[in-house]
Amino acid sequence: MKMRVEGFLNINLVALVAWLLNFNIVFCFAHIHGFGDQPLAKIAIHKAIVSLHTGASITAAPSLLGTKGEDTQWVTVDIDYPDPSAADDWVGVFSPAKLNSSTCPPVSNPKEEIPYICSAPVKFKFLNYSNSHYSKTGKASLKFQLINQRADFSFALFSGGLLNPKLMAVSNFISFVNPKVPLYPRLAQGKSWDEMTVTWTSGYHINEAIPFVEWGSKGKTQVQSPAGTLTFGPDSMCGSPARTVGWRDPGFIHTSFLKNLWPNLVYTYRLGHLLSNGSYIWSKKYSFKSSPYPGQDSLQRVIIFGDMGKAERDGSNEYNDYQPGSLNTTDHLIKDLENIDIVFHIGDITYANGYISQWDQFTAQVEPIASTVPYMIASGNHERDWPNTGSFYNTTDSGGECGVLAQNMFFVPAENRANFWYATDYGMFHFCIADSEHDWREGTEQYKFIEHCLATVDRQKQPWLIFVAHRVLGYSSDFWYAKEGSFEEPMGRESLQRLWQKYKVDIAFYGHVHNYERTCPIYQNQCVNDERSHYSGVVNGTIHVVAGGAGSHLSNFSEVTPKWSLYRDYDFGFVKLTAFNHSSLLFEYKKSSDGKVYDSFTVSRDYRDVLACVHDGCEATTSTT
Repeated sequence: MKMRVEGFLNINLVALVAWLLNFNIVFCFAHIHGFGDQPLAKIAIHKAIVSLHTGASITAAPSLLGTKGEDTQWVTVDIDYPDPSAADDWVGVFSPAKLNSSTCPPVSNPKEEIPYICSAPVKFKFLNYSNSHYSKTGKASLKFQLINQRADFSFALFSGGLLNPKLMAVSNFISFVNPKVPLYPRLAQGKSWDEMTVTWTSGYHINEAIPFVEWGSKGKTQVQSPAGTLTFGPDSMCGSPARTVGWRDPGFIHTSFLKNLWPNLVYTYRLGHLLSNGSYIWSKKYSFKSSPYPGQDSLQRVIIFGDMGKAERDGSNEYNDYQPGSLNTTDHLIKDLENIDIVFHIGDITYANGYISQWDQFTAQVEPIASTVPYMIASGNHERDWPNTGSFYNTTDSGGECGVLAQNMFFVPAENRANFWYATDYGMFHFCIADSEHDWREGTEQYKFIEHCLATVDRQKQPWLIFVAHRVLGYSSDFWYAKEGSFEEPMGRESLQRLWQKYKVDIAFYGHVHNYERTCPIYQNQCVNDERSHYSGVVNGTIHVVAGGAGSHLSNFSEVTPKWSLYRDYDFGFVKLTAFNHSSLLFEYKKSSDGKVYDSFTVSRDYRDVLACVHDGCEATTSTT
């Protein structure tokens, strides 16, 4: 933070103290909740100056990637610099490869100098990373893992640290054989149970190629379904950095709707583009199992977590350990994928925070999961929030994305994807997904949706009713919620708890707070059941679960544990629900470090238990015969 001396002297002392106190509180809150800077935000790339050193060299190999059809590959970068500084020298990966001011937006002030580089790198490493002798020899070798991102790459050597970067040397350009190929499919449930959507990214404009999906049941004749194509430009972003140094062309985002699926059937599919010359570009083959019919009595397994973000397997960008649990969570889900039917990532998806390149990095990371089972998302503050854009919270947490990336990169079966609330069914489960970044209080459009979603489920067919939101609209003993005295997001449960009780919601899930916590079945701050590991009979309260520890910095708990808090874990993890039939449900909390179960409970009940009268949850009766 810079402040002119003369301006500083004119600041009222009381105002300065107040400002410092507020800054300290905000900083602490950011640290506790893991809302720290995106690693790429540490780089003052717009301040970079050209200071090419004749004795410096940087080379990258191989120069051609994906020769065997790979969409990711390791690259070795060799550096030789005669004036090394172990603390200040770093290498940035740029894509597109060309570094100049031609892509810079016009400056508003005629006296202002146009920056030489206007876009942040897609990733970076310090030279002393795994090169302990660099400061003495000036020689280093770095390994980067690159994914196909629709453009070529170059590697730039900088001195001066991240805040005052000086460009010393630029490498040769390298590229994938075909940078435009269709990649990173993301499955999602459609608006009906027998529909699966496939969304993917490519470099092909619809004027160049027609996108489609070729698919069919395993071993049977394949059919082709067309895909719609969307994209957006920097003008769709609401602010910086998404609109400025964080901007990167997102390519073209295609979505195809595979309809009239048979329940529980394995389908194979591949992404295709028909070029104007009549030739085809194909992705590799994938497969998925279609959803069960709503109410179908079969084994059904659901994964739920929030706030995972992304991380780099090559160690780049991670000098501040931005999402330390992300890869462990991802890897355990991949390892257990045969025992997973659907995934819910309930907000704070990538933590790109306005650095658009990171969405490609995330979709590549979760591709083994999202290409195989439906990957359903909810909207969080790091996807949506930006001042004066209609979000309920007037913060800058999205980095200027204001929901555009989440709405386009992933499909959700919402009536209006700008409003991220929706309902979806999976067999015996009915899910009501709220959007905590829009007003949910009584009288709002979203409140009406929530009540309609809860009220219209047939509990005889779908006994397991699940409520989901990103922010904690229920209960959490997070350190900051405790300081506020509410143990919830302000105004969180006041309007909603009557709905949860009236419609007998089984479990409510939240992210946002980066830890794991489970409550007793609760209503109006009171436990309504003394059990801890097995629940049976009448549904007389909702269990609230915080599952926001999938990847980002962990959040501290309050020093005092409320009576309603049954299990708290300051660690990374995720939740798995297993419905065996209409009467039996298993809940498991697993740590990302080893995939083992650390908290669990079971639910056993009959349909009449759901119908039974409970406090504030009774149907009207009459004595008339």
